[in-house]
Amino acid sequence: MPPGVYGMQDVWEREGRQQVNMEFLLPTGIYLNFPVACSDTISAIKKMVWKNAKNEPLFSALSDPDAYVFTCINMTAEREELEDEQRRLCDVRPFMPILRLVAREGDRVEKLITTQISLLIGKGHHEFDSQKNHEVIEFRTKMRTFCEERSQVRQMLPWYQWMECNFPCDLEPCSIVAQSGKSRSVKKILVNVKFEGSEESFVLQQDPQDLPMVLKRNALRKKSTVFRSAKQEKPEDYTLQVNGRMEFIYGTYPLFQFKYIFTCLHGGLTPQLTVVHHSAIIKYQEEQGGLSNQVSRSRTQSKPPPLPLKRQNTSSLWHIQEPFYIYLVQGSRVNADEGMKLVVQAGLFHGSELLCKVVTSNEVSVCSEPVWDQKLVFDINVSDLPRMSRLCFALYGVIEKTKKRPTKKKNKRADCPLAWVNTMVFDYKDQLKTGEFSLSTWPSVPDDKGDLLNPMGTVEKNPNIDSTAGLLVRFPNIRPHPLYYPPIEKLNELGLNGEKVVATKEEHLKLREIVDNKNFTEIFEDEKELLWKLRGEVRQRYPESLSKLLLVTKWNKHEDVAQMFGLLRKWPELPALHALELLDYSFPDPHVRSFTIRCLRKLSDDELFQYLLQLVQVLKYESYLDCDLTCFLLERALANKKIGHFLFWHLRSEMHVPSVSLRFGLILEAYCRGCIYHIKILMKQNEALNKMKALNDFVKSGCQKATRIQTTEDMKVCIKQDTYLEALSDVVSPLNPSIMLCELCADKCKFMDSKMKPLWLMYKDKYDTVGIIFKNGDDLRQDMLTLQMIQLMDVLWKTEGLDLRMLPYGCMSTGNKTGLIEVVKNSDTIANIQRNNSNSAATAAFNKDALLNWLKSKNPGEKLDQAIEEFTLSCAGYCVATYVLGIGDRHSDNIMIRETGQLFHIDFGHFLGNFKSKFGINRERVPFILTYDFVHVIQEGRTNNSEKFERFRECCEQAYKILCRNGTLFVNLFALMKAAGLPELSSSKDIQYLKDSLALGKSEEEALKNFKVKFNEALRESWKTKELIQQRRVYALESLQRCRLSGCDPGTGRLLIHNTALKYNKNDRILDQESLHILLRDSGSLNSREMVPLFYGRGAGAAHGPFNLCVPKGDHQLPLSYKLRHGLRPPAKPSFNTLLFLLLLLGSPAPRCRLASPYPLSFLSVRHNTGWVYALQACSYMIKAGIQA
Repeated sequence: MPPGVYGMQDVWEREGRQQVNMEFLLPTGIYLNFPVACSDTISAIKKMVWKNAKNEPLFSALSDPDAYVFTCINMTAEREELEDEQRRLCDVRPFMPILRLVAREGDRVEKLITTQISLLIGKGHHEFDSQKNHEVIEFRTKMRTFCEERSQVRQMLPWYQWMECNFPCDLEPCSIVAQSGKSRSVKKILVNVKFEGSEESFVLQQDPQDLPMVLKRNALRKKSTVFRSAKQEKPEDYTLQVNGRMEFIYGTYPLFQFKYIFTCLHGGLTPQLTVVHHSAIIKYQEEQGGLSNQVSRSRTQSKPPPLPLKRQNTSSLWHIQEPFYIYLVQGSRVNADEGMKLVVQAGLFHGSELLCKVVTSNEVSVCSEPVWDQKLVFDINVSDLPRMSRLCFALYGVIEKTKKRPTKKKNKRADCPLAWVNTMVFDYKDQLKTGEFSLSTWPSVPDDKGDLLNPMGTVEKNPNIDSTAGLLVRFPNIRPHPLYYPPIEKLNELGLNGEKVVATKEEHLKLREIVDNKNFTEIFEDEKELLWKLRGEVRQRYPESLSKLLLVTKWNKHEDVAQMFGLLRKWPELPALHALELLDYSFPDPHVRSFTIRCLRKLSDDELFQYLLQLVQVLKYESYLDCDLTCFLLERALANKKIGHFLFWHLRSEMHVPSVSLRFGLILEAYCRGCIYHIKILMKQNEALNKMKALNDFVKSGCQKATRIQTTEDMKVCIKQDTYLEALSDVVSPLNPSIMLCELCADKCKFMDSKMKPLWLMYKDKYDTVGIIFKNGDDLRQDMLTLQMIQLMDVLWKTEGLDLRMLPYGCMSTGNKTGLIEVVKNSDTIANIQRNNSNSAATAAFNKDALLNWLKSKNPGEKLDQAIEEFTLSCAGYCVATYVLGIGDRHSDNIMIRETGQLFHIDFGHFLGNFKSKFGINRERVPFILTYDFVHVIQEGRTNNSEKFERFRECCEQAYKILCRNGTLFVNLFALMKAAGLPELSSSKDIQYLKDSLALGKSEEEALKNFKVKFNEALRESWKTKELIQQRRVYALESLQRCRLSGCDPGTGRLLIHNTALKYNKNDRILDQESLHILLRDSGSLNSREMVPLFYGRGAGAAHGPFNLCVPKGDHQLPLSYKLRHGLRPPAKPSFNTLLFLLLLLGSPAPRCRLASPYPLSFLSVRHNTGWVYALQACSYMIKAGIQA
C-alpha cells in the first residue's frame, strides 16, 4: 500500500471546515497546488482552479469550464469521473489528494446518470462491463429497454392513474372500517382543513363514510363563506394532502378507510389536511417527465444494441440416449492440512431432488493445484436431463483416524468439508454446456445434517477468486453441433400422449387424504404413485395441490416431465397466496415459475407490498438473470413508487453479499434507469445513511475515551457541522417514503446505552416531530421479518373484523448490519414505568399497580376506559402473536406501552421457539407473556372483574383461530425466507415450531383446545409468579442481611459470603438461586440483559457453601457482571454504581440523587480483596445506621 493512504482516510473523516492541500493537473500540462476545504463541492473547487489558472501560462488554451471534468483515483483503486459536481470533496474521498482535469467526452447526461447509479447501488458500471459475460450483457440491454419503456408509459398516464402510481393511497381493510363504523358511538368526525398558501384553518364535521370529494366540496364552500369569495371553484380541481407528508386523500374510498384518518381517530387526534390545487401536483409531474425525456433523447443518440447471433444447426436433447458425463480436470488454490487426501463429490439436482447417485472422484494428495483428470459418469441419460439440472460439487478432505491400539478393523475415516460450488448444466439459452469452466468455490460451513453438497446454494461463482479454491471442469462435446433442450411446443406434443385413468372409490378417498395433509409430513412411495397416477383428478378437483404433484414428478424421466407440462398448460390459475409456495427452490422449472407469476399478477399493490420481503429473497433461487420474477418485480416497482422504494432498499441492503451482488446490482441498475426522478431522492437517503454511520463510529470511538456526557456534547457539535446538517436534513424517510425528515434537532439527538450505541435522531417540521433510531452493528433482518408477520396478522385480523390495535413499527435493514427503526412517540418500557412508579428500585418489579397508575396519570377521567380497552386488545394481539411466532427473550425491557394504552413488543432477537437461557435457567417458562400486572390492568384494578378478563380471553381465542385458518400462508412465507440465511431460520426443521404452534393438520376445535391449555398455563404461572416472587424477594433479602463475610479465596479472588442462617439442601439451593436471579433481573436497578444471577455452591471447607458474587464492573455504562467466579480479580476501587447495587441488593431504599454518607470513599483504595470486604462492610454499616439519600 503506498505511503499516505491511511492518512488520507483520516483526512476525509475530519471536520468539514478543515483544509487539505490538493494537487491539480490541468490538460495544458500546468500543475497547481493550493488548499481547499473538505466540505467544498467539486463545482466550487473547479471555480477556484479557474481563478488560480488565470495567473498561469497557457490559460488561453483552456475552453469553457463545462467542457472539462475532474477525474481521480477512488478508494477502490478505480479511475472515477466526477460528473456530479454537487458532491463534496469529503464524500468523493479520493485515494490521494490529486484531481486531474480532462476534456469531457461522450454524452454528459448519460455519464452523469451512470455515475449516480454506480454511487447509489455501491457497484461501479465498470464492474458489470468487465464481466464480459454474454448473459450479463443481454440482460442489461433487455432490462434497460424494458424499464425505459415502462417509464415512458408512466409519464403518459392520466392524472388519477399517475397519482396512484406516485402517491398510492394507504388504506385499512374494508371489513375493519365497517366494523369500527358500527361500533363507534360518534356519528361525525372532525377534520381540520386549510388551503395551500394560507395559515388559516377551520374544522369541518364529516360523516366517516363520506368520500374525499364531499370533504373538498364542504371545504370550498366554507372557504367561500369565510373569505366572501364569489369565485366558483370546482372540487375536481383540488386534492387533499396530509399536513407535513407526501400523502394524499383521494379516490372513491370513505374517509374512515384512509389509514391516517383511521389512526388519528383511534388516538383521539384531529386529522390535519391541506387542500392542494392540481396545478402544484402537475408541476411535479412535469418535472419527472422532463428528466425522463432528457435521458430518453440521450439514449436515442447512443449506439443501437448488437443484432442477436443466428442459431447454428442444432439437435434435440431427447435424441441422445447416452449417460451424461463431465471431466474433472484439476483444482487450484486449495488450502488443506498435509495429512489429508482431497476428494471431489458431484451430484445432479433438480431443486431439492437428487436426479441420480452422487459420483465421487479419486483421492489425491494435498497440494495447491491437485490434478484429477478424471471422467465422472452419472447414472442418467442425456435425454432425461431436466431443463434446470444443477451440477453441485463439494471439495473435501479425508482424514484417517488411527487407533491407539492396533486391531483388525480398518481405521475410521472422517470427511472435512472444504468448499462447494454449483453450476447449471444448460446455459441461459437452453444449450447444453460444452468446454472448460473454471469454478471459484465457496467455503463450506459444517452443519448438523452433514451434507457435503449444497443444492440450495447459488450458481454464481465466488467473485473473490484469489482467496478461494477453484475447480476446473470440462463439459464434453457429445455431438459436433450444439444440443438444446426441446422447446415448449415439443414438450406439449409429447404431453398429449398421456393415459386416461379411472380411479376407484378407495383411491379417491386416499387421494383426498393425501391432498388434505396440511402438516407437511412426508409423502410415502405408495402415496406418490397414487398421486401421479391420478394427476388428472388433482388438476380437476384439487388444483391447489399442484406443489404436491410437482414434488412427486420424476424429473429424471423426460416422458413424465412432458406429461407434467401438458397438465400445467391446462392447470387453472391458483389463488395468489397459494401460488407463493411454488417460488421455493424445490420448484426451479421455468414453466412452473412462469405459471406462478401469472397467478401473482392478481395481487393488489398492498398485497404485493405485504409479501415483498419474501419475493426479494426467492430471487436468490433463480438460476439465470433473466426470469419472470425479476420482470414482474420491476414492472410493479415502476408502476408504484412505494413498492419501488422498498424493492430498492431490500436489494441494496444485501449488495455486500458476494453471492447476490451481481444479480441484485443489475436489478437495481435497471430500476434506476426506469425511474430517473427517484435517483435524486435515493441518493439523498444514501448520503444521510453514510453520515449516520460515520457519526455512530465517532460516538463509539468517543465512548472509549471520554465520559458519556462529553461524548454526547461532542456528537451534537459534530451534527451541527454544515456537512452533517446538510446531509441529514430534508431527507425522505427510508422507513416511510411519505414522510419528510425536515429539520434535524441536534439538541434532542442522543445515543443509546446498548453495546452498539444506536443513534436517536429527532426531526421536526411545522406540524410534527419524527424520530428514528440508526443501528450500526446489529442485523435487523430478523426484526424486519417478525414485524412483517405481526403486520400480516394485523391485516388478517382486520379483514375478519377484529382490530387488536397492533403496532408494527417501522424497521428496515439498509446495509451490512446497519438499519433504521421508527421511534414510537409517547411510549415507555414496562421496566421504566415500574421503576418510576415505585418507592424502591428493588421493589419495582413487584408493584402490580405501577402500570395502572401510569395509565391513570396519562388518561384522566373518561379517557382511562379507552386506554384500558386499547391495552386489553393490544395485549391480546401480542400474546397470540408471540406465542405463534415463538418469540423469546421477553422481559419488561422489551415490552413497551404508549400513553394511549397500546402495548407492543420490541427487539425480536429470538423466534421460532429459540428461547434464551442463561446458566441453565430458561427465561421463558410460559408459552406467552401474560403477567399478573397485565391482568391487573385488564381487570381495571379489581380482582373480581371476571367479565373483562373473559372478553380478553375471547379476543385471544378469536385471534388464534383466524391465524390457524391461515397457517399454511405463514409456513410458506417462512419457508421462502430460508434464502435469507438468518441464524434461526436456515432449514425446514426451524419451521417445525410454527407448524406446531398453528396446529397444522388438526381441526379448528383441536387447535383451540390446545391453545386454551397453553393460555391457562400462562395464567396459572402469572399468579404463581406473583406469589412466588414476593416470597423469594423477602426470603432473599432476609437471607442476605443475615450473611457474614469470610474473606476471599486467595487462589481465585472469589468473594466468600457464608450464610449461616440457612440449612443447605437441594431445595434451598434452587430456591436461593432462583430468588437471587429474579431479584437481580427484575429489581430494575440495572439493565437485565447485562446481568447474571448469583450462584453459590459448596466450597472447600465451607459448611453451607459460599456465594460467588457477580457485580457490576464500572461507572461508565461498561458491561456489567464482573465474574469473580471465573477467577477474575475485582478492581481495587469498587465504583459508586457497585455500592449502589449492593445497597439495593441488601434491601435499602434506592438512593435517588447521591449517597449522603459521612464516610469518604477514599478508604476503599486498598488492595483487591480487602477492598471488596470493606465495601460490603461499609454497605452493611450504612444500612444499619439508617443512612439514606
